Amino acid sequence: MANPRDIYNDFKNKKISLLFWQYALPSIIGTTVNTLYNIIDGVFIGHWIGREALSGAGIILPVMNLAAGIGMLVGIGSASRISIFLGRGEIDKAEKVAGTSFMLTAVLSGITLALLLYFIDPVLHFIGSSPTNHVYAREFLEVFLPGSIFITLTFNYNNMMRASGYPFKAMVTMFISVIANIILAPIFIIVLGWGMRGAAFATTLSMFISFLFVMQHFINKNSNIKLYRRNFKLDFVYIKSILSIGMSPFAMQVAASIVVVFINWQLTHYAPISHVSSDDAIAGYSNANRLITLIIMIVIGVNQGMQPIIGYNYGSKNYKRVKETFIYAVKIATVITSAGFILGCFTPDVLVRAFSSEADLVAISAIALRYTTLSFAFVGFQMVTTSFFQCIGMARVSILLSLSRQILILLPTLYILPLFFDLDGVWASSPTADLLSTGIAYAALYWYFKSIKSRHYPKQVNS
Repeated sequence: MANPRDIYNDFKNKKISLLFWQYALPSIIGTTVNTLYNIIDGVFIGHWIGREALSGAGIILPVMNLAAGIGMLVGIGSASRISIFLGRGEIDKAEKVAGTSFMLTAVLSGITLALLLYFIDPVLHFIGSSPTNHVYAREFLEVFLPGSIFITLTFNYNNMMRASGYPFKAMVTMFISVIANIILAPIFIIVLGWGMRGAAFATTLSMFISFLFVMQHFINKNSNIKLYRRNFKLDFVYIKSILSIGMSPFAMQVAASIVVVFINWQLTHYAPISHVSSDDAIAGYSNANRLITLIIMIVIGVNQGMQPIIGYNYGSKNYKRVKETFIYAVKIATVITSAGFILGCFTPDVLVRAFSSEADLVAISAIALRYTTLSFAFVGFQMVTTSFFQCIGMARVSILLSLSRQILILLPTLYILPLFFDLDGVWASSPTADLLSTGIAYAALYWYFKSIKSRHYPKQVNS
């Protein structure tokens, strides 16, 4: 059992680099493992079902992003508030957040999933499905959507588990689910021949197993914070505090969904002009996006490891450790995204062969990956800065930074660049947005540290 007193003493006194890896390493492993769901599905779908199914899997990314966004809205918001409350020694409030979080997730997920299922065909047509990939996308969503509430709850409480002092156990939770998926996916897809439905069954059943494990932790009497029946209610005081922080990552996920829809539209329009099948272009983007997401999720793991350290020390007004943690996280994230740039630009064809051995699909996937990683080295700084403002409760700034890349910059470039460069313009939009949004993040950070020098953050910051 983790001793709360030891955990909180570590937050206050342990060397930042050691404390950071204590929390970040399990987070990085956990988020990376979680991303393997999409990669595993892509490998089995591409090699055993076909390229049209791979295109169908790419089409449904906006819907899956939306489902994940609800988990981020509640889960990250709850985890951030729990970290701050624990920093203040207010354990009872942290437990109320945990109870409110369950009810809020159930309500938001239930409404969203019911609407998506009812309007499944119009939704698929809207996000860019074609006659050849529509049936594959529909088969996956018909199974995935009802079970995604368990994915949302698992993500939610996994974040709270980490924030309350159990980073290793949170990592194990994700390992359980991905190992189950590795075992179940070939059985459902290949042995039983269930195709896309099999891929969806493997994903949802694996996460349900993980859900049971994570919930058992919070009903255990030895946990730092526990779930009590009396706290299972929609307490609007805590709902407001959860949503104010969780709105930033939720906005990022919704924005990602909008961007993917617009990319699908643009690929459908401009791929034929460049003598490429629109289904192949969508499948190629999907393959590149899976690999990019792997790097992005590693950085999200860095952010999640940073979160409880910054949350606790910000809550206890130890601003020197807040800044030290942030700077260390930026360095690590930049190394990670720089590695993504090197791999994506110089070995793209090797990487995308994981999803298909068909030469033409490999070629278009490699082009997509090379283009989208051109400015990837800067993404780590932008993401950590966005998360930093989220951790200290500056939700509006965090939301602005989240939206700057996805909406304010990327959508206009997705419209303008293809007018001049056709399909290459679609691919070039992403690195352009990465570069410009990094500049905005730097400006916001400069403004923040300059503005607080005359207030509560004077001498400690410069020491």
